[in-house]
Formats: sequence, C-alpha cells, structure tokens
Amino acid sequence: MKDVIIIGSGVIGSGIARELSRFDADIVVLEKGNDVSVGTSKANSGIVHAGFDAKTGSAKAKYNVMGNKMFDELSKTLDFPFRRNGSMVLCFDEAQMDDLKALYNKGIANGVEKLSILTGDEARKLEPHISDKVVACLLAETGGIVSPYEMNIAYAENAAANGVKFEFLKNVVSIDKIDGGFEVKCEDGTSYSGKVVVNCAGVHSDDINNMVCPEKINVWARKGDYILMDKTCGYLADHTLFQLPTKMGKGVLVTPTTHGNILIGPTAVDTEDKEDVNTSIEELNNVFDKASLTVPELSRRTIITQFAGLRAHAECDDFIIGESSVEGFFNVAGIESPGLSACPAIAVDVAGKVATKLNLKNKSNFIEKRQGIPHFATMSNTERQKLIDANPLFGKIVCRCEVVTEGEIVSAIRRPVGAKDLDGVKRRTRAGMGRCQAGFCTARVMQILARELNEDMQDITKCGGHSNIVEGRTK
Repeated sequence: MKDVIIIGSGVIGSGIARELSRFDADIVVLEKGNDVSVGTSKANSGIVHAGFDAKTGSAKAKYNVMGNKMFDELSKTLDFPFRRNGSMVLCFDEAQMDDLKALYNKGIANGVEKLSILTGDEARKLEPHISDKVVACLLAETGGIVSPYEMNIAYAENAAANGVKFEFLKNVVSIDKIDGGFEVKCEDGTSYSGKVVVNCAGVHSDDINNMVCPEKINVWARKGDYILMDKTCGYLADHTLFQLPTKMGKGVLVTPTTHGNILIGPTAVDTEDKEDVNTSIEELNNVFDKASLTVPELSRRTIITQFAGLRAHAECDDFIIGESSVEGFFNVAGIESPGLSACPAIAVDVAGKVATKLNLKNKSNFIEKRQGIPHFATMSNTERQKLIDANPLFGKIVCRCEVVTEGEIVSAIRRPVGAKDLDGVKRRTRAGMGRCQAGFCTARVMQILARELNEDMQDITKCGGHSNIVEGRTK
C-alpha cells in the first residue's frame, strides 16, 4: 500500500508531490494524460498575482499573498523562469476611480506590499505604449511573470529525483474506502491502494471528490482564449497590464512572457465540456479588440498562435483545500486564478498536513535543488563553446527560431519524467514555439524522439493519443 496517491500532475499536484518528497514516504502520482502539465497548467496567463484582487479572508487571498513571496527563492532552487516585473491595473474613466481605490484598499487588507495609485501620466512614464485614455492605475510592484509549464516540469523532475513515481495514462474511474486507506481504480484496469489520497484533478476535481465524499462539490470549466504575439513586439509592455476586473474575472490583460513574447487574453466563457479547448474567431477577436484598448499599437501581423485554456471554477467561488469528511481524503479543488501564484504556498501547506496525518519523518537525503536544461539561446559564445566541447550535440541547431539544439532536445527526453511527444519537447526546450510555429523543426524533432524512444516515426505524436503526425512511408 502506498503512503500517498496524488491524482493529477499539473503544477498543484506536482508541487505537492515535490514537497511531500521531503519525507520518507511511498508516493505515486496518477495522471490521465501522457505527460505532466497537459491541462490548465500549460495554458494560462503565466502571471504571479500580487494578491490585491482576491476577496479578503478567502483561501484565494491567503494562499496568493503567501505564494507570491516564495517565487524568488523557489525559482532559483528549481531553476525555472520567473521575473518580478510588476503589474498595473488601468483605469480608463474618472468615474471608476472609486473602484480603483477599492481595489487598492482590498490589496492592503490582504497584506499586499508595495501598492500605489498613479496618475495616467505617471503610468505612461512607466509604460509609454499604453492608451492615452488611461487616467490612473494601481501599481503592484510585487506582481510577476513565470513560465507555468516549466515551473510544473521543475516540480515534477525534482519530485521524481526524490523518489516520487509518476504513472501516466491513468484515468481514475473509481475510489473505494478500504481498511487502512483507499483503492483507486483506473480505466486501463490497474488499481492502486494508498493510505491517503490527494485530489488535484483540476477541472475534474469535483468528479474525483464525488466518487468518495458524501459532501458533493461542483466545479465547471471556464474557458479562456489567448493570443501569443511575436518577440518583435515585446517592447510594447514590460509590466503586466490589467484592466479593471469584472465579475467574470480579471478581464483581458497584456503581458510580457518570461521569454520575451507578448501574451493577450483571456476571455471567460463557461463550458460544460471539460475537454473543450477549441478557440473561436469571435472570442479571439474579442481578445484582440479589448487588448487594443490597453495598447493601441498591437498589430495582428505579429500574432504567431492562439490557444485556449480551462480554469477550474468552483461553485463556492474559492479554493477547496484540506481534508474532507472522509478521513485521509484531501481535496485541492477549484484551483483557478490565482492558483499558479498560490501554488508554492498550497503545496507546502497540503504536504505538511498530509505528513502530519501519516506521521512522516523528514528524509535525510532530500535533493533540494534541480538544475534545468541548459538553454543555448541565452548563453554567451564562451559558454556555448564549453557546452559543445562537453557534448557535440549542443552544436547542432534544430529549432532556428528559438535557437534550440539537439543536445537540449535529447536532455528533455532523457530527464526524469521526460518528454514523449512534440509538445513535451516544446514545453521543455521551446523547440517549435517561435515565429514559424514548428514549420522548420518538426521533422527533425520527430526523428530525435523516434531514435531516443526507440519508436517508429509513425508512432510519434504531437500531444499523445491519436495526434500522430505521419501515417505511412511514401518511399
């Protein structure tokens, strides 16, 4: 019997797994996808919120403010991209000044530091490309940006290095209370028994809870469309630029990414289909039009891709975190924005509660740090030559747009919880994320995947399942 079964390997599940791996325990993570970070954690704004927006006294506010403060040290320890660029909430109408001041007061009540209200002219000194119609803004200096999928992968790799086992293609279909714990059955016929179950199933967290708990919860998917723009327009924004929020969320934002692109979005459309990540022209037009109110210079010519992500919105409009009425079953459900910002604090808190429950002892040989894949694109020529001398594969450029080498791709595949498909390589190395969107490098990445995984090219997929790229040989 396992000590802990974690359901879901998004950033929350992987974060809890990493924090639990500090203890002497037998831990398994069950993921219905074929990789970590294949749900909400790969398709979101990548924002580390300051914490001024969440309702005072809520779990969202509590964990957001705590989690925000942990990112500087955590990003260094686990080696993932993070930058404290600050955020600005823009006010376009003098009649809304009371709303802006209310947001400031809420932030102060939530314990957010370094908040101030600026005039429109002061805001434009910091961000010269924002609209002339901006009359004021709330500046939150503690806001930041992070690469969410790289953070997720870093957590998972470190957890695996510390003994956590990740099992993929494990779609949980039932959970039964048994003597001393739970039996978790998967769609493929496998089953796992564990003393404690931690539910981190994202948009499906209500389904998991309702399999075992008499207190039912309701979580629905809230879809958001995004547009990603080329690095050539990265100069248009340095801070994360919000508009005053509405009841449906924080509104459309304009933000730099940690890799220098500009990201705009999301929309907020509730959907009954928890797998629906299709984009629509109507929503994408809505995103662009609203974002243009913030930065009028945005151009459709710099768009390189669009995507949609799903947020797990709970009926109670707050995070559901803690042990349920069923002893040993822990919920970490309804984790929507600011879930990414809150993740470090949630992970430490839940892991601590589980460790106390099981009376776990600290591990003497815990591996604290994780070293990421060397990124050839950001190195000096001296550093590049040293890397090539050690491994000639780092001298072979595969992705021209993002300057990704064969050495990086091989490392992404061979590392703990390694890549198995094109999207897995992309999340770990950025091969295929550039202007041409994998038009140049797809075939070569497929060849490397086939060689390293000892598979036929016909079996290589974009994102698992039936997303095969080629169906047969022509000669």
